[in-house]
Amino acid sequence: MKATIVIPNINGQGWLRDSIESIYAQTEQDFRLIVVDNGSTDESLAQARSYYGRPNFTLIENGCNTGFSHAVNQGIALADSEFVVLFNNDAFAEPDWLAALLRTARSDPRIFAVQSLMLRHFERDLADDAGDYVTWMGFACKEGDGRLASRYQKQRRIFSACGGAALYRKSILDEIGGFDENFFAYFEDVDLSWRANNAGYKNVLCPEARCYHICGASTGAVRYNAFKSLQSGRNSLLLPLKNQPLLMLAANAVPLALGYLLKYYKFHKQGFGDAWDQGMREAIALLREGKLGKRPFRWKDLPNYLLMELWMIWNMVPYLWYRLVVVPFHLK
Repeated sequence: MKATIVIPNINGQGWLRDSIESIYAQTEQDFRLIVVDNGSTDESLAQARSYYGRPNFTLIENGCNTGFSHAVNQGIALADSEFVVLFNNDAFAEPDWLAALLRTARSDPRIFAVQSLMLRHFERDLADDAGDYVTWMGFACKEGDGRLASRYQKQRRIFSACGGAALYRKSILDEIGGFDENFFAYFEDVDLSWRANNAGYKNVLCPEARCYHICGASTGAVRYNAFKSLQSGRNSLLLPLKNQPLLMLAANAVPLALGYLLKYYKFHKQGFGDAWDQGMREAIALLREGKLGKRPFRWKDLPNYLLMELWMIWNMVPYLWYRLVVVPFHLK
C-alpha cells in the first residue's frame, strides 16, 4: 500500500460524497481510505457508511467532536503505508493529485510533507492555500490566499504544509510525533511542520497536485466566530512556546508581544475578546501543568533553529505586503 488517505468529517453532507468520489477517481489506486466521523448529526454519516464494502475503506465513528487533531491521529494510527495523506471533507481532487504528491515525496527522502496547490472551489483561478508560514511576530498565515493560482507553478520549499490537503512521510511522523491534540483545531498542521523543520526535514509545495476547496465549510465561512477565536487564542500562543528554544523566545520577546497586543485588540474589537482570552488562559494552563509537549533542545538542531529564525524574520515581508497592499488589514 503506497498511501493511507484520511478524511476527517463533521456534518459534511453537502460535499463529503463528492470529496470521497474524487479520491476513488484517482489515477493512482494503491491506497487505503479512512473516514473519521466526529459526531455528525446530518446525512454525511450515512453517506460515509454507504461506502462499506468498497476496497480498502474504513470508517471510524467517534460519536462526538473530538477535534481535528485527534481524528486524524486515529487514522494515522491505522496506517501501514509509506505515506499518510490528509484531505478535508470539503475538498475535491483532480485525478492525478495523489500520483503527483507521491512522485514529489519520493524525489527526496528528507521531504516530510508535500503541500497540494489548493484552489478556491468557486473561484478556480485563485489559490486558497499554497503552504503556510509563521512570522517573527507569531502570526501563522496562508500563502497565496486569494491570489492568482498562476503564481504557483514551481515546486519550492515552504515553512508548513496545510493539513487540509497534504501528504506526510509516515516514518518521520513516527519520529517527531503526530498532531498535537492540545490544538484541537487550527495551527496543528503548522506545529507539526515546524517540528519537522526543527529536526532538519523539509516541507514542499507540489503545484501539480491540485484540488479545490470550499473554504470554512465545516467550521463556518465567516472570518471570526467564538470557536475560531478561542482556538486562535490558545494555539497562537502554543506555537512559539512549543517550537522555539528558550533563548530564541527571549530574543523574540518584543515582536511576539507586539503581535499578541495586535491580536488582542483585533479580537476584542470584533466582539470575540472573551473567547480569545479564554484560549490564552487554556494555553497558559497547559504550560503550568507541564503538558506543552516541547521537543527537547538538541545542539545538532541549532542550524535548523537559526534557519527558522531567519525565515520568520523574512516572512514579515510577504505578510506586510499582503496585509498592507493585497488585502488591507484594518484595526477596526
